[in-house]
Amino acid sequence: MVRAGRTRGETLIANETNQAQQLSASWKRSFRRRLLAWFEKHARDLPWRRSRDPYRVWVSEVMLQQTQVATVGPYFERFIAAFPTVEALAAADEQQVLRLWEGLGYYRRARGLHAAAKVLVTEHSGVLPRDVATLMQLPGIGRYTAGAIASIAFDRRAPILEANTFRLLTRLIAYRGDPTKSAGQRLLWQVAEEILPNKHVARFNQALMELGSLVCTPQQPQCAACPVEALCGARRLGLAEKLPHVTRKIQYTEVREAAIVVSKANRILVRQCGAEERWTGLWDFPRFGLVAQGPLFARGEIAHKVLQQTGIACDLGPAFHTLKHGVTRFRITLECYRAEYVSGRVRSTPDHPVRWIRPAELANLPLSVTGRKIALRIA
Repeated sequence: MVRAGRTRGETLIANETNQAQQLSASWKRSFRRRLLAWFEKHARDLPWRRSRDPYRVWVSEVMLQQTQVATVGPYFERFIAAFPTVEALAAADEQQVLRLWEGLGYYRRARGLHAAAKVLVTEHSGVLPRDVATLMQLPGIGRYTAGAIASIAFDRRAPILEANTFRLLTRLIAYRGDPTKSAGQRLLWQVAEEILPNKHVARFNQALMELGSLVCTPQQPQCAACPVEALCGARRLGLAEKLPHVTRKIQYTEVREAAIVVSKANRILVRQCGAEERWTGLWDFPRFGLVAQGPLFARGEIAHKVLQQTGIACDLGPAFHTLKHGVTRFRITLECYRAEYVSGRVRSTPDHPVRWIRPAELANLPLSVTGRKIALRIA
């Protein structure tokens, strides 16, 4: 926990082994000075840093959640070109928003952005609030994103804790508990707030993230190049490569699925994923999990499930491709088949639209990464 120390301006940072490190006023001053001086020389020229426009800050921070900086750059520029203002985003069709998001993954982020833009237009005159509490009332904005917007766009004294600062702060205070648990999270948020300067908060928080991204990396941190090496508890104790200590391990589940390209004359069958499905709002080919073992049994299962899902009876052809990919804790082997229409009418509902389209129309529909790979193979 973080509690008042014996001298004014000191904070005691305690870890689960009852060892402690004092972050004194002089430590904090030195840390801020060194970090900002380093950032002045090493800050990357990123498209979202060329403006303090709150809208651009917000879009970039949502895109950067669980996504590499190098990946986000082109998406950010295309998204801002298509939707340069909150009003433009609010007025857009969700399908257009999802199409421009295609490939970034975690599509709930795009739907949250779109929903929040509508709230901003109707309830806030298109202006992003300056305070964390009001920002957190918007769809898709949690504590970190609210803190990032408030601090970077408005220079408000708001802490942030995301993947890079999470790792950096854990090492700085040499926290040897599990920082993903509630006690560790509370501690790190308190530290993130404690070290904030009274001014230049925007640059400070960006510098924290930059240092974590470029120097205090998950594996083989570049301690010799770190401007705050002398202030780092983990470095002093020889624990930099061992922290953070996370006890939770992901247990992956192997899954087998099938995607079916059903043709009728010069059209193919597609369906939109519903609210309960993996890629809500995106379009896809008939797709489902497979239970049957062996080609003969699988063919019967596939034909039955296409009929259930779409109302179309089909004659299944050969598999033309196999894709392997991961989604959260699942490792998926996706078998891709061609099929020909036999009979039936599409069973389409508002919650689960199904329709026949020309292959060229796939270019305008938002698809998952694997859906786009299949589309490119049949174009």
